Amino acid sequence: MQFGYSETCLDHDTGPRHPETADRLRAIRRGLAKRHGVEYVDAPPAEKSTVAAVHDDSYVDEFHDFCSDGGGNWDPDTVAVEASWDAALTAAGLAEWAARAALDGDDGRDTPFSLGRPPGHHAVEDDAMGFCFFNNAAVAAQAVIDDGLAERVAIFDWDVHHGNGTQDIFYDRGDVFYTSIHEDGLYPGTGEVEETGEGDGEGSTLNVPLRAGAGDADYVYSFDEAIAPAVERFDPDLFIVSAGFDAHRHDPISRMRVSTEGYAMLTECVQDLCAATDAAIAFVLEGGYGLDTLSEGVATVHETFDGRIAMEPDEDPDEKNVELVDDVRAAHGLGAK
Repeated sequence: MQFGYSETCLDHDTGPRHPETADRLRAIRRGLAKRHGVEYVDAPPAEKSTVAAVHDDSYVDEFHDFCSDGGGNWDPDTVAVEASWDAALTAAGLAEWAARAALDGDDGRDTPFSLGRPPGHHAVEDDAMGFCFFNNAAVAAQAVIDDGLAERVAIFDWDVHHGNGTQDIFYDRGDVFYTSIHEDGLYPGTGEVEETGEGDGEGSTLNVPLRAGAGDADYVYSFDEAIAPAVERFDPDLFIVSAGFDAHRHDPISRMRVSTEGYAMLTECVQDLCAATDAAIAFVLEGGYGLDTLSEGVATVHETFDGRIAMEPDEDPDEKNVELVDDVRAAHGLGAK
């Protein structure tokens, strides 16, 4: 794969004991150093106007001034320093690069994966939250739509937390389909089955809030039986994966049971779906706070695009999660299984 990466993202200093640190990117780089076929690309930062296409101008200016004044705690969890402004623009620019590269034909072993931080999927139009300042995946999707490179974009969020920011930004839009598998009840407490979009966006949001303890079989079943048919019906030009790795069974801040192999399974699911819909694929890093599991997860995605064949789940999905997927299918007019 091609990995978008910039040393600028290391300068976003969240302080001691914060889970979202520069060590996350360092760990990913160390893990990828052991793999073949890894290529790094340093893309330019996003323009302020590009970020403002999905965020309120007043919020963008407020964040700029906050960093210029030395930063601090935006909220109890979300921390910035002076360098965070450039890091956030760089992370958004790397996501934009990934989307553009995918639509330009980079696929297979050249599939783009943006390794930016701070992450983005909790950032709403007018506020930062959950470690996130600019919504990187949303910036990328909007940029390629505005430039006429894509008419329809799907964003699949497999981070353990619901991407409330991405959902909110596109909730009344019919040209961006947002779908998430996440742990029910976990921060930020959004992402219910009934949240399906409104106005022109009715039906363009699909949430699968799985019970705590869900594992590989639950994730694969949810994707195959709910997400894939809905995305096929939407028929996107570009499929962006908001790739968090904090649903891993050894991640310190979640209760899910996805294995490293499970991320290979999900990657194959994405490959199969995009082959069926002829959609370009781009990955954008979100969360993942166990350094070993994060680096293993990213490396597994890379190896899957390098030809590694994923195993099948060694168990059946939980009955309660099967019932949940039936509810999701019903909410989106997909029929009962």
